[in-house]
Amino acid sequence: MKRSKILSTTGVAAIALAALSFASLAQAAQPLAKTCGPNNQYLIGFSQANFKEPYRAQVNHEMQALVKNYPQFKLVIADGQANDNTQVSQVENFLTQQVDILFISAYEAAPLTPIVSRVYKSGIPVIELDRSTEGQDYTSFVSGDNRAIAKQAGEYAATLLPDGGDVAILEGLPSSSPAIERLQGFEAGVASNPKIKIVAVQPVDWMQDKAVTVFSAMLQAHPDIKLVYTSNDLAASGAYIAVKQAGKLGQVKIIGTDGLPGPSGGIRSVADGEWAATFVYPTGAAQALDLAKKILIDCATSVPRLVTVPTMRIDPSNAKAIYEKGS
Repeated sequence: MKRSKILSTTGVAAIALAALSFASLAQAAQPLAKTCGPNNQYLIGFSQANFKEPYRAQVNHEMQALVKNYPQFKLVIADGQANDNTQVSQVENFLTQQVDILFISAYEAAPLTPIVSRVYKSGIPVIELDRSTEGQDYTSFVSGDNRAIAKQAGEYAATLLPDGGDVAILEGLPSSSPAIERLQGFEAGVASNPKIKIVAVQPVDWMQDKAVTVFSAMLQAHPDIKLVYTSNDLAASGAYIAVKQAGKLGQVKIIGTDGLPGPSGGIRSVADGEWAATFVYPTGAAQALDLAKKILIDCATSVPRLVTVPTMRIDPSNAKAIYEKGS
């Protein structure tokens, strides 16, 4: 009797454990989206940090062009206007509308974290593009490897100045993740040439006019600067204006980041010999929409937490061919 009772208890425990495991598997297999499938219409709310930066405009342009390949999707892009309060309000509005998925490029990480967390915890998938918030409350992060791309820029700068010299850095918005990572990456890369000395580092918030003012002051304080690295192409354009105004064209090498196409983009600036190089930083628009397809149309139960978009260097050896191909 006792043995039978023991076996009975063991059997019940095994059944309970099996049921719990099955329930866990069933829960894990739930689609990421509340509503999904190929026959529905879906609203994508995209909270863009701002519309002023050329890179942001390029992201929007590509997103609007590519979303046409998905007849089930309607895309709404909100201009955060480089203002945390504005962007928070717009994300709150997307939450009220119950968009099917949220895309976001946060102007600054910390201020946008609470509202993004609310959206995510409400059951709406969140795709962060290029700029991350803090914490883990998002579905996937689509970005280039900012630290790696800047390290490549630093290593290239080290080869451009084999005999060393003074170098300056124009940082982006210091409270944004790409600016922090690009500064760290460049410093690590340029350290491969111990003869190089970084004499000035200052944020210009990604903006051309601020880059002109800041780099003009740097050139006056450090007249022997031989190279400047900028966290984006718009700042590189500002650096070029400052160099020209100082009468130092040809004396200061400029390295940008973004590698945007078109007559006002960084690829053309390298092709025309104005800059030494820029590094293409893809928008991630195609990857973000592909994730939306997997989540909303294919009813994915999981997607990669990190999607890294490839980058490349634009220098005098390839700039003209790439520019002509894209023009």
